[in-house]
Amino acid sequence: MKFSIKHQESYSRGELLLRSFFGVFYIMIPHGILMYLIAIGGMVVNFISFWAILITGKWPKGMFDYSVKMQRYGIRVMSRMLNLADGYPEFGLNGSDSNTVFDMEYKEEISRLRLLGRTFFGIFLILPHVIVLYFRMIAVYVVVLIAWFAVLFTGKYPKGMFDFVVGTVRWGVRVGCYLAYYTDNYPPFSGAALPEEDGDLERESNPELLDDVV
Repeated sequence: MKFSIKHQESYSRGELLLRSFFGVFYIMIPHGILMYLIAIGGMVVNFISFWAILITGKWPKGMFDYSVKMQRYGIRVMSRMLNLADGYPEFGLNGSDSNTVFDMEYKEEISRLRLLGRTFFGIFLILPHVIVLYFRMIAVYVVVLIAWFAVLFTGKYPKGMFDFVVGTVRWGVRVGCYLAYYTDNYPPFSGAALPEEDGDLERESNPELLDDVV
């Protein structure tokens, strides 16, 4: 998995206030409607891909790309609503972003046995993660509130707070990727970035480069 959110040198106070008071109307509602429609397609893709993997041991490449782009879109929007990034998120599956990265390596083979294990016992497998993430999310709401005032008064997002919020998001994304059959690897109990997870922001901001990977 490639995942990163850029810690900006400075953040716009104006955008912070605009997102806080009107973000639901100009970000969440328009993007939410489109993401809802995309998610319907995602459910169809996941259903078909389950049987494709079970029968062939492979993700259909086009469906894999769709799922990854859907996840990337969600991260793009969420990073704004958590005030982790400035700028308006681009619409759609092919939107680019200079502040966020998400990518998954396409695996030629997916374990059928692990596929069945996650399908029937996934909730039990990830339960320890769910418990930890529940408490981390409570802490995230507190941190985001404190960071809001820090950005408002200083124009800067404290790096330690930023890393904690991003780490929690990264942890949740890892668990989601495991359940969505992107990878057979069980997610680690950590929000820290693994060496192979460092995202290439230049690649994410260039759709032509993304097409070479996803």
